[in-house]
Amino acid sequence: MSFLKFSHAIILTLASTLPLISHAALDKNEREIVKQVDKNIPQALKEIEQAVNINSGSLNIEGVKKVGALTSEQLKAIGFKVEWLDGSAFNRAGHVLATFESKNPDAIKILMIGHLDTVFAKHDDFTTYKQLDADTASGPGVADMKGGNTIIITALKSLQALNLLENVSIKVILTGDEESSGRPLSLSKQAIVDAAMWADVALGFENGDNNIKTAMAARRGYTGWTLNVSAAAAHSSQIFSDNVGYGAIYEASRILNSFREQLATQPNLTFNPGLIVGGTNTDYDSANSSATAFGKSNVIAQTVHIAGDLRALSPKQFENAKRSMQLIASNSLNGSKAELIFEDGYPPMALTDGNKKLLALYSDCRCKRSVTNTGYKYQPLTNNLKPFIDTKYNHTMT
Repeated sequence: MSFLKFSHAIILTLASTLPLISHAALDKNEREIVKQVDKNIPQALKEIEQAVNINSGSLNIEGVKKVGALTSEQLKAIGFKVEWLDGSAFNRAGHVLATFESKNPDAIKILMIGHLDTVFAKHDDFTTYKQLDADTASGPGVADMKGGNTIIITALKSLQALNLLENVSIKVILTGDEESSGRPLSLSKQAIVDAAMWADVALGFENGDNNIKTAMAARRGYTGWTLNVSAAAAHSSQIFSDNVGYGAIYEASRILNSFREQLATQPNLTFNPGLIVGGTNTDYDSANSSATAFGKSNVIAQTVHIAGDLRALSPKQFENAKRSMQLIASNSLNGSKAELIFEDGYPPMALTDGNKKLLALYSDCRCKRSVTNTGYKYQPLTNNLKPFIDTKYNHTMT
């Protein structure tokens, strides 16, 4: 099972911060770690199912808190000091922060990152865990990222059972607003920024490109955008005329299609309109990602609202894309006007030498562990960084 193999690799990576790795076959300590992981896997699978069956869409405050309470108890049981960081100041549920401090002042400091929320709202039809076959399960957030959270906890349980936690200081942060960040960002991201400043090494446990043979050592940045279009309302028989123009829906269509024509071929750049509403009257509720509209087929649309995102690999690529999108939006059709607004987001994560070294360490650990019918064999990690891949919606765990 891939979950099992990934757990082994992650725990050996953590253990490699201790004096355990021989860069050859598994040594005695590592074999004990693998045995302990195998022992913990059945309980881990039960914990994934339990978490997945709690709806925790970002705006389902009660649900996110329930998942937070579940993980908090699991972390407390292995000796972590656990805090619930209330998120009411940034309009979200909050975060779990768990800390284990080594008595060794020189111990390496590791940050382990997960999140409690999912993209699936409370009213979504996709609500329950389902075992598809012996090795595969599906469910809301099973990979992104309740499976990742369970790997964190299973790794720590395994090290704790072998008395290996004392050699390292660890913080675990499970945020409650990863899929839909609370505002202001200065408050919603404060805990993870503080933890990152504290740590020597940070490991994120989201499923990346959903391929166990790859790991992500760089990542695109993100920002949201809103396009508001207005135009003169008139009878549909007057559309395209000089005194009325093209209406809001044609103008919005022109802008979106121009985005696609001019920017879609740029490597590593994506921009996605995720919500659109248009008509004579519209109401867009950005806080709840919902909208309503009234319009008639014989009336030229007066307003359109579109919400989307923009992802880029470098600050320069971000700025160039924003500039191009603003220029497109400003070149309005007759009788219409468009306003393009970019939100605060998060910056790209550059590919650094430190990230490359950490990737190599993970690869070395994974080479050591591959479960087969005949025992252990080397299975190298493909060093495909895939820095531009972030497949949020592939919610199947194998």
